[in-house]
Amino acid sequence: MKTNRMILLGVLLFAAAAVQAQAPQASPAKKALVAKVLQLQQPTIESIARQLAEQPAQQMMQAAVPALQRLPAERREAVARDIQADARKYAEEATPIVRDRAVGLAPTTIGPILEERLTEAELKEIVAILESPANRKYQAMGPDMQRALIEKLTADTRPVIEPKLRVLEQSMRTRLEIPAGTGVTPKQ
Repeated sequence: MKTNRMILLGVLLFAAAAVQAQAPQASPAKKALVAKVLQLQQPTIESIARQLAEQPAQQMMQAAVPALQRLPAERREAVARDIQADARKYAEEATPIVRDRAVGLAPTTIGPILEERLTEAELKEIVAILESPANRKYQAMGPDMQRALIEKLTADTRPVIEPKLRVLEQSMRTRLEIPAGTGVTPKQ
């Protein structure tokens, strides 16, 4: 029985090696284009890593809000500042670690996908797009476009959303047995 398993394992390993040997290897030119795309996308990769690193601290801070509300009023602000400082320290320590690892992993994770799914011509086109002055200008306008949309969206939806927020707030007050005018906070 053990011998049959060993033979089967050997056959599987041999078949896997044969399939891998038959897989087309990317040309040096294609590999260089993939490396260029990854280099041009490095700020995006770093941004993803920063968000990933900071997300747990943000979730913990949100989860801490109800506990903060249960503290005596005279301690809340100081404790909130301390929690924010701890979260900031965590982010300052964790972000570079995650960012550097993401940049290091990109060639072995994203690179093979680009090599497999895009032709050399498509990679050249992507590099040209990413390097174009128009694309750079467009990317630089991103924060202004986002801010303009958010401002207009907020103004346009305020008349419809504010009544819904008031209904939600009243429902929360009722459920938490909080008198009107004191803010929606848990009972102490």
